[in-house]
Amino acid sequence: MTTDDGIALITDARRAAGDGNDESFESTAWARLAHAGDSRSFAAGWLDIQCRAFEGVIRGAVILRTSEAAAFAPVAVWPEGIEGSPKLAAVIERALQGRRVVVDGTKRVPRRQDPIFIAHPILVDDELYGAAALEIEGRSEGAVRDLVQRLGWGIGWLEALARRKTFTSKARLVTVLEIIATSLQHERFQAAATAVATELATTFGCERVSLGFMKGRHIQVRALSHSSAFGKKTNLVRAIEGAMDEAADQLATVVFPSRKDGPFQVTRAHAELLQQHGIGAVCTIPLTAGELVLGALVLELPAGAEFDARTVELCEHAALLVGPVLDVKRREDRWLAEKALDSMRTHWRHLVGPRHVALKLWALLAALALAFFSIVDGDYMITADASLEGKVQRAVTAAMQGYIVEARARAGDIVREGDVLAAMDTRDLRLERQKVLSQGAQQESERRQAIAEGNRARAAILEAQSGQVRAQLTLIDEQISRAQLVAPFDAVVVKGDLSQSLGAAVERGNVLFELAPLDTYRVIMKVDERDITSVAVGKPGRLALASMPNEEFELTIEKITPVSVVDQGRNFFRVEARAKGAIDKLRPGMEGIGKIQVERRRLVWIWTHKLVHWMRMWVWSWWP
Repeated sequence: MTTDDGIALITDARRAAGDGNDESFESTAWARLAHAGDSRSFAAGWLDIQCRAFEGVIRGAVILRTSEAAAFAPVAVWPEGIEGSPKLAAVIERALQGRRVVVDGTKRVPRRQDPIFIAHPILVDDELYGAAALEIEGRSEGAVRDLVQRLGWGIGWLEALARRKTFTSKARLVTVLEIIATSLQHERFQAAATAVATELATTFGCERVSLGFMKGRHIQVRALSHSSAFGKKTNLVRAIEGAMDEAADQLATVVFPSRKDGPFQVTRAHAELLQQHGIGAVCTIPLTAGELVLGALVLELPAGAEFDARTVELCEHAALLVGPVLDVKRREDRWLAEKALDSMRTHWRHLVGPRHVALKLWALLAALALAFFSIVDGDYMITADASLEGKVQRAVTAAMQGYIVEARARAGDIVREGDVLAAMDTRDLRLERQKVLSQGAQQESERRQAIAEGNRARAAILEAQSGQVRAQLTLIDEQISRAQLVAPFDAVVVKGDLSQSLGAAVERGNVLFELAPLDTYRVIMKVDERDITSVAVGKPGRLALASMPNEEFELTIEKITPVSVVDQGRNFFRVEARAKGAIDKLRPGMEGIGKIQVERRRLVWIWTHKLVHWMRMWVWSWWP
């Protein structure tokens, strides 16, 4: 490779790679590639490009076999002059021995200071030519997978060059790079495939270039040169697909008319394509990824033209690199349902085919678990939000209009029967009582005088008025006694706090306190309307409160309210239950979770019946 050839080659390669930096070109790694005269110089320049393109690279190395009988030896390191790494050397050794990509050092929680070692073998026709390795800063597993994929694309340069056992000329490598750049310019598969087919047809002077990819057991034409749309069932397309299948079955490039020194091949489909459509020559190259056939590439020359060995070889290089790129785009461009179906097929093949022992073991365990849960019974219990209420809830109201002068209890306090909860101002009542007493004394004096005078009629009237005064006194005394609000029984104060309302006026009948007894409670559960048909009076259950999650209380259903309540967009029925056990620890207002035991049913039904019911309702709602 001459210097002039190298400069032109790398200039076009920079354009294909999208490198627009024109500053100090001779001092960059691209300049080193342009002036490379042997494999070592080219590998050093290539490694410099890769290490600068990836972020966080610590060191890199390229190991090649310089001749057929020679052992593998490092031909380039980055940065130059850096000391070797034993861990990187070990990863390279594993990649060469296993002939596979090796990644070491990944962690669930990556840290930049924990390096990751990546080694990628260079394989051509299942023959090992060397490996490229990088030591990078710690990063996530997804970022490492992306870097491995990009490194594999970059190694395609070395694989294509190793196939010829030497570095190609400027025009040939630039052609391959331009085709690769064309495939990467478009995001959608159809546009990229059509552009690649058109580029190949223009470059090699073909009458038509077709690209096809495997669908099921046969290859289907997906793109034609200079054509964005075509009939998939025309005779031409069917003939091209036959030629693609013929080459894919033989896993070899098929050229027709065959060369005299070429190997024996089956070319019946190629001969029919040539005869029916009047072309001069046809070349079909399988698109492969290792031993997997992805599709095929068909090139057709006009009448009178033939394929030479160098052109076929160049097309094989292009197909080797472009095929996997287009296949990735094709897979990513499918519908989500198609991707899911393809993934299921792949897992099924892994499940019934050889290898993949771990997958088979997990599938067996899943089948055994499903069988177990389909046979074994369990307690079917309905779960609902629950809260505690006093079975009897007494309201303490103001017996008269007045003012609060004393507050001795508030919400949460436990009171005994007869304890004073609060007191109202009685000064007005006592003044009124004094007034009534004075009137009574005056009437009593007048009554005695009437008796002394023998005026019986007036004495009778005054006697009646004295009785009225006594009744007023009795009423006032009763009101004074009611000015002290007392607890009617042993209870807990559920509601009411007058400590911040001393001196405030209250009207007769105002609710000042709400009390609940300490020994009788009821549990209120909000049961979803989907489960209410399974609940019946007398069913047992259990209660766990948020304040006492480690203790469970026995329940018995006592009442089902036949009216639903809407809460947070869902319908619930109010179900009352009676709590048993150590209820002295309970307090009204506590909340938790209640479970109502219904009956024993299959475990798989218990865990899936709600989903099945939802699907039935959804299907019924859409069914005509």
